[in-house]
Amino acid sequence: MKLIVGLGNPGTKYHGTRHNVGFEVLANLARRFDVGRPKSKFKAEVAETRIGNQKAILLSPLTFMNLSGQSVRAAIDFYKCEAEDLLIVCDDLNLELARLRIRTSGSAGGQNGLKDIIQRLGHQDFCRLRIGIGKVPSGWDAADYVLGKFSPEDAADIAVGVARAADAVETWIEKGPKEAMNRFNGVPAKVKTDKKKKASGKRLSGDPEPPVADQ
Repeated sequence: MKLIVGLGNPGTKYHGTRHNVGFEVLANLARRFDVGRPKSKFKAEVAETRIGNQKAILLSPLTFMNLSGQSVRAAIDFYKCEAEDLLIVCDDLNLELARLRIRTSGSAGGQNGLKDIIQRLGHQDFCRLRIGIGKVPSGWDAADYVLGKFSPEDAADIAVGVARAADAVETWIEKGPKEAMNRFNGVPAKVKTDKKKKASGKRLSGDPEPPVADQ
């Protein structure tokens, strides 16, 4: 059994914010595997499904980010989950937009949800999948930035990152962390292409033709 935890803040106020990409990855997985309506358990939304030949628990804490460890600790105790069967999915403002980074252990790196989980578990030896939301712009407060919403342009790129992160979760479950790291620790091809296009200002091969204005 695998326990997949997506971090974020509950409520419509925070929907679509940078801090909630962990929730978005779990929502993507829930749609892929048609998990149905989640249950309320462990101060979280919980859904069960099968991914590959593994039972998978999808858990989205509703405690707010800084107390995410409450739900994770309760779920681990209930399911008797081993550290190697836990994957935390969260945002990272130290990574380029939509870049993924999978690690099997490590510090919180400034991510408060991870920090609380580490404190409540008493160790940091669990896998985490970070999704880049881009660095805090000069003059911005970090809290305001992570609780802000993506621009339409960035939202298109982060959607690619979220879908790719869901692919990474599947690979982690079916093939293990090493294979997931080898395949997904990088920038998605679409994001690279879009950035080249933005830099050049030119239409690339394969791009749709621009619309013709009405006469």
